[in-house]
Amino acid sequence: MEKMIAYCGINCAGCPTYLATQKDDDSIRKQVQSLWKNQFKVDLKLEDINCDGCKAGGKLGSYCKICTVKKCAEGKALENCAHCEDYACDNLNTLFGMLPSEFSGKETLDEIKNNL
Repeated sequence: MEKMIAYCGINCAGCPTYLATQKDDDSIRKQVQSLWKNQFKVDLKLEDINCDGCKAGGKLGSYCKICTVKKCAEGKALENCAHCEDYACDNLNTLFGMLPSEFSGKETLDEIKNNL
């Protein structure tokens, strides 16, 4: 699988919102919609489930548009959060805590940090 590492360490290429966008697949969007409703009690419209990856400069998913981790990393001109002197900050740890483990980027960022 191709890797496209977001600021938070998520591999966008494995993210269902990214996959739904790239495949233009409403069945995947419906799965994402159900996940968000069950996990976060948020009702997303299918048309809001579109993302090209937070570093791609295209469409952003609903959460990615307001993500404080993304805004911080962009403001510091970081490749990703592993390159930050404040790694892992409270904002990033909060994000890790709310994401299902299969989507968390913690392991990826830890590995990058250990190899710097």
